[in-house]
Amino acid sequence: MSHTATGQTPGQPTDADRRRGFLGRIWLFFRQVVGELKKVVTPTRRELVNYVLVVLVFVAFMMVLISLLDLGFGQVAIWLFGDGTQAQ
Repeated sequence: MSHTATGQTPGQPTDADRRRGFLGRIWLFFRQVVGELKKVVTPTRRELVNYVLVVLVFVAFMMVLISLLDLGFGQVAIWLFGDGTQAQ
């Protein structure tokens, strides 16, 4: 197993974690979550509109691209295997 610079194996609880009980670890987790959420910066209205427009344009582009590829592969399949009707 590899060890970190502090001599701890990754994923193994430290001595402080062993002393802290199950509820203590859960409380620590929620405190850390709140601390991380305080770092989040909400976008301005202009930035949010810009992000939404970028996503919508990208999704529209991908829809067109995939539709064209689907039609193209369908035409290739019909050309290769026929359209399902048999000549009499």
